[in-house]
Amino acid sequence: MDSLAATALPSIWDRLTGTQTDPDLWVVLATAAAALAVVVPHPLWRIARNAVTIAHEGGHGLVALLTGRQLTGIRLHSDTSGLTVSRGKPYGLGMILTAAAGYTAPSLLGLGGAALLAAGRITLLLWAATALLVAMLVMIRNAYGVLTVLLAGGAFLLVSWLAGPQVQAAFAYAVVWFLLLGGVRPPFELQLKRSRGGAGDSDADQLSRLTHVPAALWLFLFHAVSLCSLIGGGRWLLER
Repeated sequence: MDSLAATALPSIWDRLTGTQTDPDLWVVLATAAAALAVVVPHPLWRIARNAVTIAHEGGHGLVALLTGRQLTGIRLHSDTSGLTVSRGKPYGLGMILTAAAGYTAPSLLGLGGAALLAAGRITLLLWAATALLVAMLVMIRNAYGVLTVLLAGGAFLLVSWLAGPQVQAAFAYAVVWFLLLGGVRPPFELQLKRSRGGAGDSDADQLSRLTHVPAALWLFLFHAVSLCSLIGGGRWLLER
């Protein structure tokens, strides 16, 4: 038993820290096209947006913990909205960073994923994503949220353990492209809602109340982060 563990652990560690071969350029382009085809049409986006909500609320939760706030729960809803609740001072830098993390999280996660893929760390990306989803699952406080995160985590787990290298690479590139492209759309949706007099309690409006900076400037920041992440991450993914 000890000898089995002694051989298995180094093997797992080698898989985690090792590099994998870059996929062919056509795979990178095909996964980008597939991600775009999911993000642009409203019917498909209506379903796929659940994944962006996971990243959005996960960003709130992670930054809340990193800034010393007490994370009490995360809820994901079938209308693709979500809610992250944390305890701490209702003002100050920690609260500001927590509020700003939601709309920027999908794009920044996509940028980080692109950096890993550019370095050939496909397995590390898949396992890191699985670990983040498992950690998030602990904080989910409603049935729909549990189901959504379980499905996402299960997909990463199955691909990382059972699929071959080419399938893993295609899956990883599709996920990262989706985060980069999908991170661009929510700020535009928020801008449209605000132009129609809705979303009065959005992240941008909460940040405006916290900082006395106009909500439009926070919305500009969300746009800037998402577009710069797409440009930078896209360049990394396309470099051969």
